[in-house]
Amino acid sequence: MRKAFTLMELMIVIMILGLLTAIVVPNIVGQSEKARRDLVCIQMKTISESLKMFRADFGSYPQLDEGLNALINNPDPSRYKNYPNGGYLSAKSAPKDSWGTEYIYTIDGESFDIVSLGRDKKEGGDGDDGDIYFSKCQD
Repeated sequence: MRKAFTLMELMIVIMILGLLTAIVVPNIVGQSEKARRDLVCIQMKTISESLKMFRADFGSYPQLDEGLNALINNPDPSRYKNYPNGGYLSAKSAPKDSWGTEYIYTIDGESFDIVSLGRDKKEGGDGDDGDIYFSKCQD
């Protein structure tokens, strides 16, 4: 009657666990950052729809100095007389990306873009540290 594992059996189990770890861990590690970047694009889509509703109501997008806060609170009651109660976004402050940084709103005449500075929270960068543009999320 045997009551313990042999050294050889333990070594085989350890090797199998090592191989499984070597295969599974690399696939899981990069997914967290990809999920954050995907979430940013989804949030930007929501902001974009709110900007389009604002434009439909007032004939233009919010001015650059009004920014995305114009979707939460009426920036100029004399100019935006029919501003809806509760605003266009259900938030109490400007929306933030997956890393806690406020989105950057840019406008150029009839088009706009929304930018997240990404993981490094700095302009520019490559890979996971690169900026995320709403106009490129559409691709």
